[in-house]
Amino acid sequence: MTQPLFLIPGDKVALVSPAYWVDQEVIAEAAAVVESWGLQPVIGPNTNCLNANVYAGTADERAADMMWALEDDSIKAIICNRGGYGSIHLLNRISRDSYIKHPKWLIGHGDITTLLYVEAGAGVMSAHGPMAFQLASKLEPCSSIMRDMLFGKVPHYKVPGNPHNQSGHAEGVLIGGNLSSYSAIAGSKFNLPDNQDIILFLEEMEESLHDIDRLFYMLRLQLDFSRVKGIIFGTFSSIRFDLQYSSVEEMLIAHLNDLDIPIACGFPFGGNSCMPLVVGATCKLDVTLEEAVLSFDVAGTQSPVHVKPIDPQLMKVNKDL
Repeated sequence: MTQPLFLIPGDKVALVSPAYWVDQEVIAEAAAVVESWGLQPVIGPNTNCLNANVYAGTADERAADMMWALEDDSIKAIICNRGGYGSIHLLNRISRDSYIKHPKWLIGHGDITTLLYVEAGAGVMSAHGPMAFQLASKLEPCSSIMRDMLFGKVPHYKVPGNPHNQSGHAEGVLIGGNLSSYSAIAGSKFNLPDNQDIILFLEEMEESLHDIDRLFYMLRLQLDFSRVKGIIFGTFSSIRFDLQYSSVEEMLIAHLNDLDIPIACGFPFGGNSCMPLVVGATCKLDVTLEEAVLSFDVAGTQSPVHVKPIDPQLMKVNKDL
């Protein structure tokens, strides 16, 4: 895996919209945050286009912004403005060679999972982290940790234990993200090389237990789980409980009892709890009932991050069917 270079003050950072449209005032506020980091924000030329009343332009316009940001070597990182839906439209419109020839940090989560997956499949690390609309809302501490990571302080996470944890040690390449987005493309031509072990991480929001169950079974059919050496579950927020389980984790753990691997629950990524992760990096996962520790084998300074228990408000559920 190629690790993109860390940034230095004055570097250019592109703000692009591969999926849903974002108000220009919000993008300007995010640009001000990036500028406060000592970096130079540049905004994709098509970000204010609108297609089908939701997308930030046609698929060709959104792909053009991504290609511009990737292939301009004066741009050192790309922050996606938001997810939603639409990144999958770009997969066959962006050359794999563009990721390989111009390795740089690509940052986002949710629907942006598809682009992070393709970049990792091309052999380049990326960052699952806060997007521009969240920078504009001054989401902390995620934004500060993302800023520090871009400058070379790589988070080393210690997360409180969870009763659904399965203890053990695992090493592998970190891959995954939003379950809806990842399950649609896992095992596709954009996959990681077959000889790489995987640490899988997953999150989801605003789905029903029924839908999460279906998506997870799709993933098990499409992904070779013999390669999965450990699993990390992030936040599952605003979930509709239409099946008789007390939590998403309880349901998913029941589907994994054939695997003797460590499983960590309650990691702070997904939705508005999006602590940055290095996608495509070799990582180490150590899990007990009391604590889970995740570290990345990458260049940079290891920066300990002791995570507090997730705010219950972030996990608020709607039990209406």
